[in-house]
Amino acid sequence: MPHTHPQYETAFLNLPKAAEYLGLSTNTLYVWRHRRQGPPSFRMGRRVMYRISALDQWVHDQEMSDSRSNAVLNPLNQQPQRRVEGPRKPALPTSKIDQ
Repeated sequence: MPHTHPQYETAFLNLPKAAEYLGLSTNTLYVWRHRRQGPPSFRMGRRVMYRISALDQWVHDQEMSDSRSNAVLNPLNQQPQRRVEGPRKPALPTSKIDQ
């Protein structure tokens, strides 16, 4: 009788799998990592790894920082602000030609 191991869902993805998970190219993820942009990553031995929960949180944070996804940030949902009337600038002097 073969011995079966319970299926464990992995908590980490390597860079190619993380790119597939996010729907990005691996090159994009490499460039973002080099520029210290994009989702948080870390090294596990010689491999670059991404925690799935961190990928999900990063996507959520991207949605919340975009005014098209977050109604609070949408300027069209805000009350228009009244202009503050300040002192008027003095009129420019007329030229001598007009006199």
